[in-house]
Amino acid sequence: MDLNGRRVFEQRDETVRECGAQAVGGQAGKRLRALAAVMLTLAAGAPAGFAQQAGAGTAAPDKAASQLPAEPTPTLTQPLDLRSTQRDFSKPAGRLWGDPIDMYRPTTIPKGNFANSVRLEDMVKDGKIYLSLSDAIALAIENNFDIAIARYNLDIADTDILRSRAGGPGGAPLGVNTGIVTNTLGGTSSTLIAGGGPGGTTVGSGGAGSGSNGLSLTTQGAGPNPEALDPTLTSAIELQRSESPQTSLFVPRAFTNTDLYNFNYNQGFVTGTALTVAFNNQRQTTNSFFADYSPLLTSSFQATVTQHLLQGAGIWVNKRFMYQAVNTRRITDSSFRQQMLYTVNQVENIYWVLVSAYEDVQAKEHQITQSSQLDSDDKKQLEIGTVAPLQVVSDDAAVAADKQALITSQNNLNYQQLIIKQAIARNLNDPALVAAAVIPTDRVSLEELPEEKQPVEELVQEAFQQRPELEQAVLTLRNDEITVKGARNALLPVLDAYAFYGASAAGGAQSPSCVNFFEPGTPACAPNTVPTLGYGSTFNNLFNSSSPDKGVGFNVTIPIRNRIAQSVQARSLMEYRQAELRLEQLYTQIRMQVVNAQLALTNDRAQVLSATASADYAQQSLDAENKKLKLGASTATNVLLMQRNLSGAQNTLIADKAAYAQQRAALYQLLASTLQHYGINLNDAAAGTVNAQPLIPGLEPAKVSNEPSTTPLVAK
Repeated sequence: MDLNGRRVFEQRDETVRECGAQAVGGQAGKRLRALAAVMLTLAAGAPAGFAQQAGAGTAAPDKAASQLPAEPTPTLTQPLDLRSTQRDFSKPAGRLWGDPIDMYRPTTIPKGNFANSVRLEDMVKDGKIYLSLSDAIALAIENNFDIAIARYNLDIADTDILRSRAGGPGGAPLGVNTGIVTNTLGGTSSTLIAGGGPGGTTVGSGGAGSGSNGLSLTTQGAGPNPEALDPTLTSAIELQRSESPQTSLFVPRAFTNTDLYNFNYNQGFVTGTALTVAFNNQRQTTNSFFADYSPLLTSSFQATVTQHLLQGAGIWVNKRFMYQAVNTRRITDSSFRQQMLYTVNQVENIYWVLVSAYEDVQAKEHQITQSSQLDSDDKKQLEIGTVAPLQVVSDDAAVAADKQALITSQNNLNYQQLIIKQAIARNLNDPALVAAAVIPTDRVSLEELPEEKQPVEELVQEAFQQRPELEQAVLTLRNDEITVKGARNALLPVLDAYAFYGASAAGGAQSPSCVNFFEPGTPACAPNTVPTLGYGSTFNNLFNSSSPDKGVGFNVTIPIRNRIAQSVQARSLMEYRQAELRLEQLYTQIRMQVVNAQLALTNDRAQVLSATASADYAQQSLDAENKKLKLGASTATNVLLMQRNLSGAQNTLIADKAAYAQQRAALYQLLASTLQHYGINLNDAAAGTVNAQPLIPGLEPAKVSNEPSTTPLVAK
């Protein structure tokens, strides 16, 4: 109801109160005033109710108290209605004009594919997998379990659309869990929404709301039950054989055979109209001499049309579950896009952790080579007496420490290789796949991307337009609007108008046991005393107005106090206000996330440049110290110190490069532009296929170097 409509009702109520106060006082006056208010509201409710339905598609419920923020509306996920197969579960299985039996057959859902894609099998060569970041993302789209699990939500949402089209109380959508599936291990494990973790699923906008201990319900779907739009045909066929004992001279023992053939048809319409057609037939034979007909044929017909005038009236209120189901389907599409953004980012993070572990093993191997060479040289000098024995002991300790560091680094590399395999494969039972070493072939470049120097406000507006969380929040708010309007309609009294038309007819043949009571002593009725009518004549009499039954009427139900409907309407509006605040909170959170991500990316670039300079300085210092040692101007202790400095600088550089690469991927995720930047087609992702290889900007090939050993050393 709009503000003007509410003022009209307030003025009407004030008029009623004034009239009641002048007429009566005390408790009787209160009762009359209340009754007058209800009747006036009832009398004027029908136009207001229909007016409410007319603007239901666009007007938000009662925004006079709080306006939505004037922020840009996020674009809807395109294309809509993503599907993993060609089958559309929003459409029924059978057709009345095709094979109607199909609608009564159970559907079948094929088992999930647990085999790895051919792409992964082709990449295992000579016991190694040379893996680029593009390959890792393509394999994740084809094989990752998180994405595969999320695909089912698309079809589950379609089943809610099919369910809602049936109407009736059973047409209320069941809801879809549209949270992010986070079973894949590895990466930074940071998500944009709370909850989840290995083995769990976060709660999304389209999922069922739950509170403490999962006992809190929402008002989703509040309002009168829509009309059942799926027609139903019921039939009752009964064959009865009964014998009644003799109770008096005039009521001898009788044998009665009764056959019933009754049919009913029920059909609802989106206007709030219900049609009921009843067609009943009976055939009865008896030896009772009180019966004129045996067999007796009776047939009746009645068609009743009922129209809601207040509660439950109008197209919108009867189709609101359909609107909500379609919105939830769009939320599910958006959630799948969010799942893709999350999983692609997670796989990219796992890849860069693998690169770090790979380079760390290379650095540790280089370090142990240098320390072992220095130890060997000092042992030779000890033999000729130019080095103190304590220096050799120090060298041995350094070599042992470097071996232990290498073993730790190799173990970490082996584990990170297994981590990325479980992210890009479905089946790790293949020994060849498990044993294959993963060699990352891409490295992050320091090429400055446009997002790093783009004005932050432009990035914020881009995030506002593309973030799936905002899209889901807006669509959830629309569903809440529908709930508020449905709850408001349920406040109205029930006023139904109905009309019916029917008829009845009888026929049959004269009973041989019939007694003519008007002529005592006559054993039976004279032949043709009762006219013989077949079923055809009986059926014809139903529609020739020989025995019509017709009428019109009204049903009125006025709930006194109406407390349940009031509580539901109030709660639904409170939940709507919460959704408004949540939407505004999301805008604020996204703004802060984007600003922080751009600043962090700038800081990470500076750290990489600083770490690169430090590593170069440490390498040059070590080279200089080695030259001094050969000239006798330095000591092995100083060389070991320079080696430790170089190792620390290399470790810092490796970590800073990984942090920079991950932060750059995180910025794309925060902008929800990962799929566009990488050229990932959402339709292909929903189908689990990759028709075009992703193209990742800001990468460079790894420099040619010795591949590190993944077989851990044996510490001695």
